Amino acid sequence: MSIIKIEDVAFVRFRAPDLAEMRAFLGDFGLVVVEADDRRIVSRAGGPSPVTHIVELGEPGFAGMGFRAASLDDLRALAEAEGVAIEPFDAPGGGQRVRLTDPDGHLVEVVAAQTPAPPLPLPGREPWNSERAHDRLRRTKRVAAGASHVVRLGHVVLNVSDFRASEAWYKRRFGFITSDEIALSPQLSVGAFLRCDRGEIPTDHHTLFLLQNPKGPGFNHAAFEVADLDDLMLGHQKLQDAGRRAEWGVGRHLLGSQVFDYWRDPWGHTLEHWTDGDLFTAADGSNAATLQDLLGVQWGPAAPPTMG
Repeated sequence: MSIIKIEDVAFVRFRAPDLAEMRAFLGDFGLVVVEADDRRIVSRAGGPSPVTHIVELGEPGFAGMGFRAASLDDLRALAEAEGVAIEPFDAPGGGQRVRLTDPDGHLVEVVAAQTPAPPLPLPGREPWNSERAHDRLRRTKRVAAGASHVVRLGHVVLNVSDFRASEAWYKRRFGFITSDEIALSPQLSVGAFLRCDRGEIPTDHHTLFLLQNPKGPGFNHAAFEVADLDDLMLGHQKLQDAGRRAEWGVGRHLLGSQVFDYWRDPWGHTLEHWTDGDLFTAADGSNAATLQDLLGVQWGPAAPPTMG
């Protein structure tokens, strides 16, 4: 039995020594800056979450992540169980938060009662013509060049020092369900894709992925959902034209099924654009998968040795 059941991942935090350079990258990536000064930049995506990415001035690095609780009552239950204080969340949208530290020392924030942001407009979606259906007749299809329209933060991946210890910590507090567990053998598992438990409400195949990495704990990547496949490819072109560093893609994953496109920010942190991922309910259970499944693609290039 978990203390609470979170609704979703909310935001990621980083540090960077040059906020102007990071702001330029965030624009190329498709995030919208909503607050900026000489110490931090706060950005949002196009959905109702008021905060998606926070970067503070400092030595480059991953600084933590935040989850969204369903209510203030849940936040109070978590705070009481963990013996920590509830405090105001100092970011656009306000609300309240608690701060925890996971087994590898990562900051994990949980927020509630934020004021939603007004959704940003998405590009119009012209029908696709295929052999199965020809829904666009007597007109052309044109897509406007520019950055991807990032809709939301979809998941975070962490390298951990002890998979079972981290899995127990996150499940006990936040109610995660395993979608696919990565097993090297029947006796040894090294990671798992974890989804939120929202009952009968379909949710992403994974909101958090934990992977025991022989190089030790740390940030692996954060993944942002974009409008659709055209939007993902437009973002790919924008980042390429801007001289940004590509990591992996474009392709379609096996586990989670999403179309992916990975890039590095100016300090080497991997950020993903994705679209068309799997959705499951709590009743859909859990599966075992192999390391080959984890790295496998349905189409697209093989994973580079630098990935993760």
